[in-house]
Amino acid sequence: MISVVIYDDHRNRREGLKLLIDFEPGMVCLADFENCINVLEDLLSVKPDVVLMDIDMPGMNGIEAVKLIRINFPEILIIMQTVFDDDDKIFNSIRAGANGYYLKKTEPEKLIEGIREVVDGGAPMTASIPRRVLNFFNGQPARKTPVTFDLSEREIEVLSWLVKGYSQKMIAAELKISRFTVNNHIKKIYEKLHVHNVSEAVVSAINKNIIKP
Repeated sequence: MISVVIYDDHRNRREGLKLLIDFEPGMVCLADFENCINVLEDLLSVKPDVVLMDIDMPGMNGIEAVKLIRINFPEILIIMQTVFDDDDKIFNSIRAGANGYYLKKTEPEKLIEGIREVVDGGAPMTASIPRRVLNFFNGQPARKTPVTFDLSEREIEVLSWLVKGYSQKMIAAELKISRFTVNNHIKKIYEKLHVHNVSEAVVSAINKNIIKP
């Protein structure tokens, strides 16, 4: 059973998300909150697997809340949600330690898929987000000498698909291997690059000239 907590200052959206999650087999919404003012106390009392975190909330914004969660509850997975695909919000969320990033206009079934994907070790995002990350870092100076960080040929291959914005399911189909195998490769990539999510892996791959976008 995947347990979820929702942070959003819009009551109707919280109620809609709660119904969506509770209706999904193998998933339950433990609680929903209108702000992050008591985020540490909230999470200590319910201890969810996943947090759906709105960015723009009164009192404390979602990005600041993510920083606190990451320090105090590093095992909790966090998917950011926002109305706007603003570059600053995207990159600040990634730096704060978010595991995924969705625009609020995302279809309900895609959000549910994203919750399952983040639990499986993925980093679900609205399709336009990885490309924006790439566009930003394409303008940054890359290392001239490639460094592989002891990545195997298969791990580099998987990493190259991540750079292209492919999900674990899509990579599995391309390489004709199971999602479980893809997930294991990604975990090893994270360990070797010292990163925590797909966005950080993509940034690291480009900046260190491991993969050319």
